[in-house]
Amino acid sequence: MSLVDQECVRQLIESPDPDVALVFVRGECVIRSLGEIEREMREIEEGVQAEGVKPHRTLVIVRREDIPGVLSGQPVTEERIASLAHCLDNVARDLGA
Repeated sequence: MSLVDQECVRQLIESPDPDVALVFVRGECVIRSLGEIEREMREIEEGVQAEGVKPHRTLVIVRREDIPGVLSGQPVTEERIASLAHCLDNVARDLGA
């Protein structure tokens, strides 16, 4: 079973916002803006300090800007999406998702 699916990768590549990342949180692969990720991390840190609660962590797999060719406007093919999804699935597993 894949952790990172092709639709999530497609959303990452085709996002109109260049400042997004593919993240793994609460067992799901989702696309979030970098600002939203930073805000969530601050809220988690503040909540942990205030309540002593163990939060759900957001695991950043890859930022859109770190994928070669995405910002250059190269065509997005199904083969490229499938290949990238496979690679990012391996990254997610290596990071402990």
